Amino acid sequence: MAATNITWHPSLKHPERSALRGQKGCTLWFTGLSASGKSTIATALEQHLLHRGLAAYRLDGDNIRFGLNKDLGFSDKDRGENIRRIAEVALLFADSCTITLTSFISPYREDRRKARDLHKACSISFIEIYIQIPISMAEQRDPKGLYAKARKGEIKDFTGVNAPYEEPEKAEIVVNSGETGVEEAVAQIVAYMEEKGLLEKRNPGMISEAEA
Repeated sequence: MAATNITWHPSLKHPERSALRGQKGCTLWFTGLSASGKSTIATALEQHLLHRGLAAYRLDGDNIRFGLNKDLGFSDKDRGENIRRIAEVALLFADSCTITLTSFISPYREDRRKARDLHKACSISFIEIYIQIPISMAEQRDPKGLYAKARKGEIKDFTGVNAPYEEPEKAEIVVNSGETGVEEAVAQIVAYMEEKGLLEKRNPGMISEAEA
């Protein structure tokens, strides 16, 4: 039952925080099959942003499924609640003017749409990044052997095998990870963020002390 005896207390507006912190917060929502390279690319991008002196934080299965969402399984209902909670947490980070990276399969379009709408209602940028890969290639990578276990029936509701993945129809960024290297993928995402004014453009030859 939802609480009814709570009152919203107004505080600093997002543009005020942005001006004071000197950066714009947003959510970069990575979606794709298991073993598509979501976390690898998101981790490299987070490191790049931190080296640029920006506040950035990555949310993924390790820090969400083992903590906030450890009470959830992988049924359709639990998957939906998992994404709902992640979207709410990402929004709070982004509202604080942190560049938030979420790396989750998030297989259903409706759940991703709700996450987008949540950000839109608060005028905070939401960038869907589809890490695209043929399932045959994902199965070849399969570093944890999850596809093999799913094929044997040892894992139920595994996306791409016995549970669906609904491809994004209008993702802001599509990365074909079967043909695109990690550095190239990071450069593609950074270029988009610069184009949209979420990052300041830099001289290509400029290297910070942290990156040297």
